[in-house]
Amino acid sequence: MTQRVALATVMDQLSIDAVITGYAVAVDDGSWQDYRDLFTPDGRADYRSAGGVEGPAAEVAHWLAETMRLFPVRQHLIVNRRLDLQDLGGYPGDRADVRADYLNPMRLEGAPDGDAPGSTAPNFASGGRYAFGLLRTDAGWRIRTVTVHEKWRSLSGSLAPS
Repeated sequence: MTQRVALATVMDQLSIDAVITGYAVAVDDGSWQDYRDLFTPDGRADYRSAGGVEGPAAEVAHWLAETMRLFPVRQHLIVNRRLDLQDLGGYPGDRADVRADYLNPMRLEGAPDGDAPGSTAPNFASGGRYAFGLLRTDAGWRIRTVTVHEKWRSLSGSLAPS
């Protein structure tokens, strides 16, 4: 691998990492246009393992906008990212797969947890793994698919497998 190819690979890795971080920020901040912009035109999202929907990213963004109103406080932590860039004989290709674990503490309004009124402390959390498929586009790296694999969830401290 030449120094130029190595540098291009590192730049791709950083760009892909920025897309994954942008995904978490868009969901946490309720920036649904930013969420849509992270996807390819044919991009799809699958939240079925977490009790959600599957479909085109634009439709899923609408569903998320409605659903996330139940959680006025939320924070995605996406960690342990494993990135596989397409290898074209020593050169990076235009496809990438990312598997990353997540922890998602949120505040479910109205949950019977004994917290003081107005509390912003999380009373709902879930964890699992994301599987992202990304494509290099003229606009940069974009998400073609994201699938959530929820492994657990907890409401007010009681662990409930998903």
